Amino acid sequence: MSQPVVLLPGLLCDGDLFAPAVASLSDVAHFHVADLTQDDSIKAMASRVLAWAPPCFALLGLSMGGYVAQEIMRQAPGRVTRLALLDTTYKPDTDEARARRLGFIELAKTGQFKGVTPRLLPMLVHPDHLKVPAVAGTVLAMAERVGKDAFIRQQTAIMGRIDGKGDLERIACPTLVLCGRDDQLTPLDVHREMAGLIPNARLVIVDQSGHLPPLEQAIAVNAVLRYWLATS
Repeated sequence: MSQPVVLLPGLLCDGDLFAPAVASLSDVAHFHVADLTQDDSIKAMASRVLAWAPPCFALLGLSMGGYVAQEIMRQAPGRVTRLALLDTTYKPDTDEARARRLGFIELAKTGQFKGVTPRLLPMLVHPDHLKVPAVAGTVLAMAERVGKDAFIRQQTAIMGRIDGKGDLERIACPTLVLCGRDDQLTPLDVHREMAGLIPNARLVIVDQSGHLPPLEQAIAVNAVLRYWLATS
């Protein structure tokens, strides 16, 4: 019997981030891709998702989506049957990261929004995938669709997120913590720490992947997600 699964995309991503999983796992799950483009705080994003989502659901968030997933676990943990945190962190922005985001926002406000450009792709994906259309082309197209205004709201939300370390030990549902081994934005060490802090968590490391394993290593990730959806 299929179960409802709420999917939370990352910055400048939409449902295409999860298209391989949706296609592969439709026999065991009914997927709902949340819209994280309308709000400028993580709390507001989480509240919007909770108002829209089924009464109970499995929850998967990648990067910014992982920040929102952690906030959902603070607001309504009883509604989440199982949790997957992919390529994300519990930590707030460093001063350096915040300054970089503010710079991107200023560029966008002055008409210089370029989404994810080929110059930025090496920060997001493994070198093997830089010229793979199903990966690089998908990332560029998602950023173009999300656009400047939503980008500014999302960056503002990310900068305002809290330190969630103290909340991880209160997560009671079965939890998957998954990371691309070569993720430059949210490194593997952070995921090891999160998996150690969450009582019922399992850590999975995906080889030859950067920040976007659902696109970069879809077959491997889909196999892990199928197992995650079956665990109790």
